[in-house]
Amino acid sequence: MRGLYVHVPFCEKRCHYCDFNTYLLREGGVDQYLEALAQEAALYAARDDVAGVEFDTLYIGGGTPTALGPAQLERLFAALAPLRLRPGAEVTVEANPGTLTDARLAVLRAWGVNRISLGVQSLNDELLARLGRIHTARHAADCYRRARRAGFTNINVDLMFGLPGQDLADWQRTLQEVIAWGPEHISCYSLIIEEGTFFGELHAQNALPLPGEEAELAMFRYAMDALGEAGYDHYEISNWARPGYASQHNRIYWLNGEWLGLGPGAHSQWRGERFANERLPQVYAERLRGGQLPVAWRETVDQATAEEDTVILGLRLRDGVDADAFARRFGKSLDEVFAREIARLLELGLVEWRGSRLRLTDKGLPVANQAFQAFLRERV
Repeated sequence: MRGLYVHVPFCEKRCHYCDFNTYLLREGGVDQYLEALAQEAALYAARDDVAGVEFDTLYIGGGTPTALGPAQLERLFAALAPLRLRPGAEVTVEANPGTLTDARLAVLRAWGVNRISLGVQSLNDELLARLGRIHTARHAADCYRRARRAGFTNINVDLMFGLPGQDLADWQRTLQEVIAWGPEHISCYSLIIEEGTFFGELHAQNALPLPGEEAELAMFRYAMDALGEAGYDHYEISNWARPGYASQHNRIYWLNGEWLGLGPGAHSQWRGERFANERLPQVYAERLRGGQLPVAWRETVDQATAEEDTVILGLRLRDGVDADAFARRFGKSLDEVFAREIARLLELGLVEWRGSRLRLTDKGLPVANQAFQAFLRERV
């Protein structure tokens, strides 16, 4: 499978935890961005390594894609027309409550979007304000109902735990209410404090009241139990889905596949190379006006790196890494390449074999990064 990712770098407001490549909508630049995106899509469509490809998935993320107005969304989809999607492709758009109007939903439906990813994060208005979100719990529920009325039958709800001032009871209330909505997919991410963000500054000053590791672990364990009881399959560390509704686009990443990224700062992994676009929208647009792809850096992915990434990303999936597929891909067995690392993690009880699959144990899930780091080999 091959995926297409499009980065929309605009938001109405920057959230206090966000370190993504985003810019405030009020500062302008949307028209310039849309013109450049059309040029980038056309340049790729003319390349021999892209021209015949039918992409299996399209994911439009950000930023906040639904911060664009209906006419701007129309232009965005029209810009992508030179790139082909296979019939029945999964087409996802990220949306924030407070921006998902009926008019915008109508545009998404008309252009073939069949999956909405709704960034709810919490249903506690105090916590939402603390995060810097522009919506309330009521807005979130209303947007979910709007998407249903518009005909969307595949909706993901993004939630966050380990938030400043959050306790287990609050997390339980949010999660149970979202389960009652009945979305097909729920993502639960722990808050990560990033340098350069408002939360990063507060954390450096010891002014951010985080719940602590034990409380955060209890929240994660509760999500596993509650979502399992509600019939959701825990198919990836942070993701749960009804049968048949796992994210196809994100599986491309976890299976270390191929994807092409368009837009400022977008990353790609394509035909044995990794590369990333210029981050600043102005520089991105200038490169394209000059008839050049806006690639800021590029590197070849050697086999050792591809082996590491295939294991590390694959272990995120609850099914784990398929040793047979690994051998077909690299011409060497998983045990042959990582014998010492696997033996150590088996001894620690962090991984286990299930048939031909190496997977994280329940003990290994909360400390997954420890397992991942074991597969990072030193470069000479």
